[in-house]
Amino acid sequence: MEKAKSSINLDYLKAIKSLMSLLKGSGSIQTVYDLEDGIRKITTTQNMVDYLKTQPQVAEIIEQRYIAPPPDIEVLLTYPPESLGYAYAYSIKQAGFDPNFYRKIDIKDDFEYILLRIRQTHDIWHIVTGFQTDFISEIQLKTFEIAQTRRVMAAILVIGSLFKALLINPQQLDILLPRLATAYKMGTDAKPLLGQKWEEDWHKPLNQWREELNLPTI
Repeated sequence: MEKAKSSINLDYLKAIKSLMSLLKGSGSIQTVYDLEDGIRKITTTQNMVDYLKTQPQVAEIIEQRYIAPPPDIEVLLTYPPESLGYAYAYSIKQAGFDPNFYRKIDIKDDFEYILLRIRQTHDIWHIVTGFQTDFISEIQLKTFEIAQTRRVMAAILVIGSLFKALLINPQQLDILLPRLATAYKMGTDAKPLLGQKWEEDWHKPLNQWREELNLPTI
């Protein structure tokens, strides 16, 4: 019991240290991962799992522990230009991203599976929602994610961005707040993105995916 308590306390200390780094302006993805790893034992994370399992398609993918093999970007670039696979690969290639950059997790429970799957498909969510990778668009995606998953880390990042805007650039709120409202509404209207096996249907046209998921077509 004492050992478990000590582990939780260390997790919280790690989370607080990471949160302070974010508030000071650290944009490191590793800082975000450290913060999320530190808060994984709080009650709110279990609330997220419980919420997601009320959605049949998401509950099924959680039970299956579905994890796709790493995407082959060069192969996906040979797919039809209108396909999800091509759009995803082109975006990754243009940005110079590594599609497997995310921190790996040794899956022992539902929460860890959900976390890994969200990280694995983050860039796919960018593609299907149409949110770009600039600061405001990233926060829009996190707001969309709150509506879809109730993920604590997404809420922390959105709240942090609002706090930063208030302190440093209050005028930015006039741009940020309406866009966040739009993103949240998109998330509530759309079918659950976490329940999709994208990698089994890379050939499907991107706009077909959007129509089926009740997302705006572009």
